[in-house]
Amino acid sequence: MFKKVLLGVVAVVLLVVVVLVIAIAMQPAEFSLTRTATMTAPPAAAFEQVNDFHNWQAWSPWEKLDPALQRTYEGPTAGKGAVYSWLGNAEVGEGRMTITESRPNELIRINLEFIKPFESNNVTEFTFKPEGDGTAVAWTMSGKNNFMSKAFHLFVDMDAMLGADFEKGLAAMKAKVEGELHE
Repeated sequence: MFKKVLLGVVAVVLLVVVVLVIAIAMQPAEFSLTRTATMTAPPAAAFEQVNDFHNWQAWSPWEKLDPALQRTYEGPTAGKGAVYSWLGNAEVGEGRMTITESRPNELIRINLEFIKPFESNNVTEFTFKPEGDGTAVAWTMSGKNNFMSKAFHLFVDMDAMLGADFEKGLAAMKAKVEGELHE
């Protein structure tokens, strides 16, 4: 009797594992999330905040999560080829960003490499479009989902989680560029 119950439990566990693996495998192979904000400032003001990694401390939502964050800058001060690396606590991890394309007041494309707590490589883009008396800034991150990422996305809504951080960052950038115009 015990043997039959044990075999039944093993069969149920295997079935659950198979269903879970199938559900994970069916998750999208790619992801993309975007947040936008309109700032009462010219495109150049917002562009400058993103194009020079030294400015990110003022508005990036992750900069304040680790007071002891170690930052390294390489290459040109701003624009294509500029590199920003960080090493921080468990909340910010370790990674590197490299500006791969910079079109003044229009677009900045960044290769975003996460090293810790998990390895991944994504593309981040900022676009700047004149809108009335201001600028619409769009912040987008996209990438590919490996099996582990698919599993994570099955249980965690990345759009909501990271989207909230993007919204905080854009709000801080807006306050910064609008504040500078009134100084």
